[in-house]
Amino acid sequence: MPAEKSLRVAVPSKGRLQEAAVELLRGAGLRFRTSGRRLFAECSDSGTRIIFCNTADIPVLVAEGVVDLGVTGSDQVAEKGVRVETHRRLGFGRCHLAVAVHKDAPYTSARDLAGKVVGAKFVKLARDWFTRHGVEDVHVLELQGAVEVMVLLGLVDAIVEIVETGSSLVENDLVELDRVLDAEAVLIGNDRPRDRAARDRLIRRIDGVLAAARYSLLEYNCPRSRIDEATRITPGYSSPTVQPLGDRDWLAVKVMVEKDAVHAVVDALEAIGCVAILETDLRHARL
Repeated sequence: MPAEKSLRVAVPSKGRLQEAAVELLRGAGLRFRTSGRRLFAECSDSGTRIIFCNTADIPVLVAEGVVDLGVTGSDQVAEKGVRVETHRRLGFGRCHLAVAVHKDAPYTSARDLAGKVVGAKFVKLARDWFTRHGVEDVHVLELQGAVEVMVLLGLVDAIVEIVETGSSLVENDLVELDRVLDAEAVLIGNDRPRDRAARDRLIRRIDGVLAAARYSLLEYNCPRSRIDEATRITPGYSSPTVQPLGDRDWLAVKVMVEKDAVHAVVDALEAIGCVAILETDLRHARL
């Protein structure tokens, strides 16, 4: 058994969110094994316990202090309405909650759903959204599982459902009427962790993983006469590292560049005569 004061971290028990959460924690230095239906894993080096549970339960577990940190969807946090601190937005698991109807339905806006039956997994979010938009007498029916098919079966007039790619809506002849909210995976916590120092250390490590995911390391050789232009193109996080080469007419540059900008940056460097341009992925970065 782990010490009572060992950190506890909850992650989803299945699906793509679990895979991404496990990869994040392992990237942050936690060493543990996942095994079949096992509901927890222990990190032998730190004593940290990883708890695998339903994504929807994680906000409540964190709020009640059963676990110290949790990875779940921001939509789940909003739906539960519990008091937790969102430490970090993690950038994966992006999706949105949408109001959808059959493509042949006579509804052109959410206001047309006044007095209708709407199926939803996120009942609180759906009711709150209709109330804010002045749509009255909507009966929100809680449904789980394949919500999309309920429109085809005639059980509901519309649904409020999570949309990732939109392919499920298309396959079931549904179209979006409106967007309720955008969501992504978040790291949440409470104000009474078992081990505050261990919690803060883990969050800093996670920051390092998230930063590494944003940046690439770019290395290139630059004509000494063009170094001012090159450093304007690649100013780096603080500044680039510039070193002399054996040929005094050339300089070696090493700099961090945001991944989204790498191709445009490489094109610009090449245009001013830079050569031997190399991009390297980062695993961890403390900024």
